[in-house]
Amino acid sequence: MRYDLDDLRLFLHTVTEGSITAGARRMHLSLPSASARVRSLEHHAGVALLIRERRGVRPTPAGATLARHAREVLAQTARLDSAVTSYTRSPTAPLTLLSGGSAMHRLVPAALVPFLRAHPDVDVTVSESRTPRTVRMLADGEADLGIVVDDDEALGVGLRMEPLGDDSLVVVGQAGGILAGRKAVAYGEVAEHPLVGLDPDSSLRRWIEMRLGPRAPVARYRTTVAHINVLIALAAAGIGLAVVPRRALDPDQPLDVCELRDPWARRRHLLAWGAKDSAPATAALAEHLRRAAPPDGDG
Repeated sequence: MRYDLDDLRLFLHTVTEGSITAGARRMHLSLPSASARVRSLEHHAGVALLIRERRGVRPTPAGATLARHAREVLAQTARLDSAVTSYTRSPTAPLTLLSGGSAMHRLVPAALVPFLRAHPDVDVTVSESRTPRTVRMLADGEADLGIVVDDDEALGVGLRMEPLGDDSLVVVGQAGGILAGRKAVAYGEVAEHPLVGLDPDSSLRRWIEMRLGPRAPVARYRTTVAHINVLIALAAAGIGLAVVPRRALDPDQPLDVCELRDPWARRRHLLAWGAKDSAPATAALAEHLRRAAPPDGDG
């Protein structure tokens, strides 16, 4: 038994709105036309699908079952359309890459430069984005690739993901300062000293504060800035301590670097792929991101 997809959409709108009139409006149909299509659907099914009342309609048990399966069919159809559409991407349509602020500092630029040189006909739109928004946009087919953090916010969404490298956080300060000789320290002790930090809306700052929770020690920020390189420069100058990704550090910059004992400080980057089938340019950009990610043993 086969059903017309537009009839299924009309039926779902009718059930959702509780009215054939509202369902017709959602489908841009006249009421007589919508009513006729619903009756045809019931005839096709061989059973009543709606209970018609003075103030609207509600589904019969058979109608509720049809609505549930119709949602699944239409969702699968949308995924199929998205997969096929990916092959008709305009040569000039830009790829979309989403990333948190940590990877934006060194990893993304290191991948983009050689990719754009090697693919002069491909443009890339790059946006900073927190992991929950990134996975949502990837799942909805609104982005091609994303760099996310391997925590609960990234798991269980059914996206293809692969390890991209370590992104653990450390605390840094002026060489020979209060961190001198220290190997590891807890964030609670770090917060006892003046800090410099990223702007409150930055993806990394918000990620850290979510892990600290409502009982986190109150920190004093001497200043906040938009970019990690500025943050590191301020810490190196002795303005305050800073919590930054180890991967963001220049090994030649004079700094004291101390591990954070807190479990949340140990994290990894994942490369996440969009739900739609990838174009060759997407795979090429992914390869450049892999090459730009240093081996875990490197600083």
